[in-house]
Amino acid sequence: SLLLATITVAQPLLEEGTLETIARCEGRHWHTVPKANGSPSRGYDMLYHRLRMDLDPAVRAVSGTVTHRLRTLHPLDTIQLDLSSALVVSLVELGGNPVNFAQGDDLLHVLPAATLPAGQQLELRITYGGEPPSSGFGSFVQAEHAGAPILWTLSQPFGARDWWPCKQDLQDKADSLDVVVTVPAGQRVAGNGMLVAETTLPNGRVEFHWRHRHPIAYYLVALAVTNYAVYSDVAVLPNTTVEILNYVFPENLTSAQSETPRCIAQLQLFSDLFGTYPFADEKYGHAQFVWGGGMEHQTMSFMGNFSYELMAHELAHQWFGNTVTCASWEDIWLNEGFATYLSGLCYEFLEPFWWMPFKRMRRDFIISQPGGSVRCLDTTSVSTLFDARLTYAKSAMVLHMLRWVCGDSAFFAGLNNYLYDPLLFEGSARTADLVAHLESASGKDLGTFMDNWYTGEGFPTYQLQWSPRPGGGADLELYQTTSHPSVDFFAMPVPVQLWSSGTDTTVVLDHTFSGEQFSVAWDQVVDSILVDPEIWIVSGPSVVTRTRSMELFNEGMRLYPNPVAQHLLVEAESATGPMEFNVMGATGRTLQRGTWRPGEPLNVAALATGLYTLELCGQGRCWRGRFVKE
Repeated sequence: SLLLATITVAQPLLEEGTLETIARCEGRHWHTVPKANGSPSRGYDMLYHRLRMDLDPAVRAVSGTVTHRLRTLHPLDTIQLDLSSALVVSLVELGGNPVNFAQGDDLLHVLPAATLPAGQQLELRITYGGEPPSSGFGSFVQAEHAGAPILWTLSQPFGARDWWPCKQDLQDKADSLDVVVTVPAGQRVAGNGMLVAETTLPNGRVEFHWRHRHPIAYYLVALAVTNYAVYSDVAVLPNTTVEILNYVFPENLTSAQSETPRCIAQLQLFSDLFGTYPFADEKYGHAQFVWGGGMEHQTMSFMGNFSYELMAHELAHQWFGNTVTCASWEDIWLNEGFATYLSGLCYEFLEPFWWMPFKRMRRDFIISQPGGSVRCLDTTSVSTLFDARLTYAKSAMVLHMLRWVCGDSAFFAGLNNYLYDPLLFEGSARTADLVAHLESASGKDLGTFMDNWYTGEGFPTYQLQWSPRPGGGADLELYQTTSHPSVDFFAMPVPVQLWSSGTDTTVVLDHTFSGEQFSVAWDQVVDSILVDPEIWIVSGPSVVTRTRSMELFNEGMRLYPNPVAQHLLVEAESATGPMEFNVMGATGRTLQRGTWRPGEPLNVAALATGLYTLELCGQGRCWRGRFVKE
């Protein structure tokens, strides 16, 4: 069982600009990612949003008033908000009084009559309207389904400003939110939190009031309007129940009712692993929209379909991404890697038949290209931020490998400590925060791992040479090539499965350098070996070769550099004159032969990447050694 802390705290106010790294990470490549202890930007802390809008799903337009409550952190003569220049502001009020303002470059500058002192709470009201642009994945979209109009928002990563004046700062969540939307009769509005009022107005329009009382990041505020059909599923947890409220297209009602109940077991599983669903006092929900995937809007995910894995992915974000949000888009893997991996955990714990295919598909996708880093350095590019191979698949498998390196107990304990850290809970985090909690829970130094797998690129491919021992067990020699020059060696515990007449045992090799030799004791005579059969490591296809006794190899011979790109240097003990050489592949076939003289390098540039054996014969004896061509 896991020890779970239940902590409900507001995100603390810290001095502006204090971005710390964890001291013990100094000297590591990845430590340049700061710890998420920076304060809100622009000199003020956003406390509350109230969005009041008139919308019609048949019209691509927005009009309304947005009210913010904020607190100044420093003296301010300007309050800066994000708002598309395509939208026109007609009135700005500060403390109930009109003030001057200026628009330009997708910014709204509020200009108080006098400098605002630090520590003052203010109410800022902005009246605006117009036709929103569309950026990112849509941001503000008017479309149709089965002939019915629909309007929906999807603000991640930078699209909130396209439809409401806001502050696009991942480290400044508002503490709460109200959204009040008036729409034509026959339409329904999906939103964050709880629907506290649905009122028919004298003019026949209908007003929906959604209320949310948890901290929320700007890009998770959302709404959708169409002729939704509505029904609920219920997830029963040990100490509470959670309504799963479903807003679906009427034409899809029957199929949706057969699919969404599968979310119940997913919510129960995540609550068991990572603490009770964070917004259990309000709801979880799905709102169908016209899109190919889904979006984890807080308490109500927008869904293009109701597939098992997509439902799990968006639900997982309510813990990883919403409760604790990446503090920089550079660390988007903290959102998407977790959501992808947790969808895999649903297979592992609930649908085990699909667990191995899930891992295999992600691994094969990752190794389809030789490079690519989990760390996102170009945060201006939406395609880079949401790269399917790196931000989703590789990030998920990096978490899987962290689980392997740390061990199950430490991994899940570390994740819970990360989620419920008072400095992070309902706030934002950086990669260093996650690593610190995993290191504390496991007692392991994860610096090299993060250098290799987070900032580094590529993956290893293993070449295993082995020979059976007459009394049982085997001698092994494990080599590795890497797919990208940013990492010269992936130090990893490598699981190896030994087989003997239908029985098996698994040993873990602490692989610290290429060509490392191991002797494995077992009371069975080994007839075959598999490398990493359960897919704990992202690696290329392994080459496993059975050989004669390892004692025949590397005696009196040194080969370097190893791995080698072009010129292999050879030192053979007592060799004084020319010798015949053979370079043999993994199958024993000779691929290169000739005469070698002491001191001469061998040019192996023409060989393909892989494991090879060099044999030197002369002066009445032979030497053998192995090398890896990179």
